[in-house]
Parts: sequence; structure tokens; C-alpha cells
Amino acid sequence: MTDEPASQTAQLPSTQINRLSERQRHDREALHDVLDSALVAHVAVVREGVPVVLPLLHARDGDRLLLHGSTGGGLLREAAAGAPVTVAVTVVDALVVADSLFESSANYRSAVVFGRCSVVPPEGRLGALRALSDRLLPGRWHEVRLPTPKELAATLVLEMSLEHASVKVRSGPPSPADASAEPPPDGVPLWWGIVPLTQTPGEPVTAPDVPAGTPLPPSVLDLTQRRSRKF
Repeated sequence: MTDEPASQTAQLPSTQINRLSERQRHDREALHDVLDSALVAHVAVVREGVPVVLPLLHARDGDRLLLHGSTGGGLLREAAAGAPVTVAVTVVDALVVADSLFESSANYRSAVVFGRCSVVPPEGRLGALRALSDRLLPGRWHEVRLPTPKELAATLVLEMSLEHASVKVRSGPPSPADASAEPPPDGVPLWWGIVPLTQTPGEPVTAPDVPAGTPLPPSVLDLTQRRSRKF
């Protein structure tokens, strides 16, 4: 899943999946689905010869991945300086309960993006921060004040191309039962199948210094009224 010139991708790992390669997805929609369905991206760089991984909130904006954090963060500074970066995102949709522990697994959607980040220029920083805000809590951007110059100066916003990425998906029931396996010792029929997993918003907890009787804003109401949010 890459359209970059060979000169730009020569030093990047291959995006071809070797283990269970039939689960690899090559369509752009599958990559977008994984990135849009997860809240956290694990970002890795090598610092002083040691691999370092940091979990970050992220957002997809078209065909770019947005990451942000403090300007004091060492990993982000390395990424901003052009260090090679690997980003991994995983969504676990279900536990796969098979007739044996060996065949038990999980249904998941995962993506790994390779490349280098660039700093979002000042003229695009508010738009990128709004995209991040809308990803986490749609509508909140219009309910609060804009970031101050001091806050903007303390925030590093990076963008990364999605051109060099791989996607792997497992779905469906467990593998068929092994006919050669011994039956359960007690003779009771053994169940197997899948157990779906979801993330559900809980009840909002008001901060101590909010005046009594302050209503919940529309953005929070919209989030909490959903039975289950696709994170």
C-alpha cells in the first residue's frame, strides 16, 4: 500500500505481511477504518540506539496521520527532526474462543505505518488541532475558547503520510474443530465461538469546581447517549 517513489521508501521496511498473509488488506478503506476506529496509536522511534514506544492520541485527516503532544517530549522532538517512525494501531473486536487453547485467538483490525513525520506549519496548526479535537469529542471545538498563543507554542503537531502502511484483519468464527482431538473427559459438549468486545462511554463525572446545576454540553451528551462508540 505505497505509491511513494523508490528513493523515498528504500530504507523503509516492507509492508508485505508474511505470517497469515491471507489476512492482509490492500484497500485504502481498510487502513482508514483501522485508524478511525482506534483512540490510541503507539509511536516508535530509536533514540540513542534504544527503541522507544509512546502511546499517543491521534487523528486521520484525509491521507495524513496527525499526532500531537508537548514540545518538551523527547520522542516527538526526534520525530519532528526527521527520525524514522513506526506507528501501530490495533482494534480488538472480539475474543475467539476455540475448542482448544492453541486455536483460540482474537478478531482484530491492525495497521502499521512507516515513514517520517513533518511539523504542521503555523498556518495549518489550528486546523490540525481541530481535526484532533473532532476525532475525540465532535463538537467540543465550538464549545470552548481557542488555544492561546502560549498553548500553541507548547504544543507540537506532527503529520505523517499514510502511503507506506500495512493492514491485517482477522474476523469470523474459530477455525473448525480438530476431528482428531480427544473429546472432553466429562463428556459434556464443549462450546466455542466468539465474544464481541466494545468500548462504551460511562456516565460523565463533573469536575469539582464546576458550578452546581451546570448542564452537560451537547458534545458530551451526544457521546454519552450513544450505546457504543466505534473507537
